[in-house]
Amino acid sequence: MKFFGRNSPHRHAHSPGAPVATTAAVAGATATAVLPDPELAHLTGEWLIDPAHSRIGFSVRHAMVTTVRGAFPQYESRLYFDGRDPSRSRADIVVYTASVDTGVEQRDAHLVGRPFLDSATYPRMTFTSTAVRLVGKDVYRMTGDLTIKDTTRPVDLDLTYIGHVTDAFGDERVGFDGTTTINRSDWGLTYDARIAQGGAMVSETVRLQFDLAAIRVTPGA
Repeated sequence: MKFFGRNSPHRHAHSPGAPVATTAAVAGATATAVLPDPELAHLTGEWLIDPAHSRIGFSVRHAMVTTVRGAFPQYESRLYFDGRDPSRSRADIVVYTASVDTGVEQRDAHLVGRPFLDSATYPRMTFTSTAVRLVGKDVYRMTGDLTIKDTTRPVDLDLTYIGHVTDAFGDERVGFDGTTTINRSDWGLTYDARIAQGGAMVSETVRLQFDLAAIRVTPGA
């Protein structure tokens, strides 16, 4: 999600309003809490991911010695960010599986087939957030339900706030980087070909990557 640099004119290296770590005694121990940055309160509102400047992608180890990277360029989104209370933030994303693009047509045709995405039967995969919390300076942990091939499982997505700007057209934009790792078999992606040495042709572990530039669609609250 490198849409906006961390040197955005709206970011301040030594802002007095930056997130503050506070401590409190809990059951004889010391707990540390990270408070929201007051400067982000004005970002509260609804946003849409801008496909022209965003990427919903993945990477997976292939034949144990190389990494294949791809993306899903067709998707729909609805985001709500609450700068005052991150726990009220939410996200809904629908990805069209047949749009998968790894840069190799033959491989893409394999991925939309039955051993993997089975796009003819399951044209969409979805992510719906269920909880959001601030876990560090500019870092949010979004828990949500990921549904692939009618299988729904919870995942934790760590999102790093990049910055915000007002572009030349007067649109407000905000950027986040996000990543999570899943085991593909948990969602029925069960292709199990092996290489001669006995390892998996395609790793069970898949890294999902969200490079998101979003445009505000409602005024700040």
